[in-house]
Amino acid sequence: MPYSASAPQSPGTTHPRPRPRWWTELTLLVLVYAAYSLGRLLARGDVSTAVDHGLAILRVEKALLLNAEHPLNRLFTSTPALGIPADFAYASLHYLVTPAVLVWLFRRRPARYRAARTWLTLSTVLGLAGFILLPTCPPRLLAAGHGFVDTMAQYSSYGWWGDEASAPRGLGGMTNQYAAMPSLHVGWAVWCGVLLWRHARTPLVKWVGAGYPLVTTVVVMGTANHYFLDAVAGAAVMGLGGLLTRPALRAAERVRAAARARSGRSRARSGWSPTPAGGSPGAASPPSPAASPVSSSAASSPRTSSRAPRKGPVVSGGCETSAGERFPGQRTRTGTTGTTSADDTPATAR
Repeated sequence: MPYSASAPQSPGTTHPRPRPRWWTELTLLVLVYAAYSLGRLLARGDVSTAVDHGLAILRVEKALLLNAEHPLNRLFTSTPALGIPADFAYASLHYLVTPAVLVWLFRRRPARYRAARTWLTLSTVLGLAGFILLPTCPPRLLAAGHGFVDTMAQYSSYGWWGDEASAPRGLGGMTNQYAAMPSLHVGWAVWCGVLLWRHARTPLVKWVGAGYPLVTTVVVMGTANHYFLDAVAGAAVMGLGGLLTRPALRAAERVRAAARARSGRSRARSGWSPTPAGGSPGAASPPSPAASPVSSSAASSPRTSSRAPRKGPVVSGGCETSAGERFPGQRTRTGTTGTTSADDTPATAR
């Protein structure tokens, strides 16, 4: 799978981008899913056209000996122990597992989150384009003569759904039952499986991730909600979304870089500068002593004036002594003639 595990770095970037804020991601995902659901409703085409597309897919599968829907549907219809859990899985798992994997990536593998979220979003948009361009009647809505039984309707008393797909009772009008090609149940399961296989640490979780798309494929065919080729198309849509993930991330990074450059130019034109510590916006910081030309020249220039010699303290405190007299405790010094003097006058001079 050509999916890139991490977002590309912008030129000159040495550190990975920080993890996105959870509230912005939640808002983005809610908006994307709301747009997807609205697009499904608006993609309702002519019923007869959708039925023709469904029958054409069934004919192709029979010609290629890929018609596994009939035996699986008969098995699920005749065995409630298989059919009821399959209906629960079809109605709930894609709403539970897909967000759970997203949250797990956000918390445990933040470096992989952006690329995974972009991959899922792009693939979902591609699937929506398939619903618009190729409305398809699922096997369960074909005439009874084609041999399919709607297990969701058969076992509806065991769950919250009615006889209109997996929507809760009374809300069947809020879903598009002719959005069967491609199967995003299978596509989202492939997305979950690839990420769990690549980024989970324990072998058990890896193998659960590998088996999840296979189980989902069996479920969507056994409950007569999709053809086998719908499942193949769902996996192909995820593959195409994976191919487009890295170019999309690069394009988004270029847009962010251009926005930052425009913001920097506008600040430069307005003369705005970052706020220095303890100052006001735009205030210039005082020059440092090392950068001051006056102080540097003063420090490097030699002294031009001689300082007057400092006089030492007067030992006698201003009092005078006569020859031969000395203060108590005053040290004596031996002159050059060997005589002792009580002051600093040489003995030869006295």
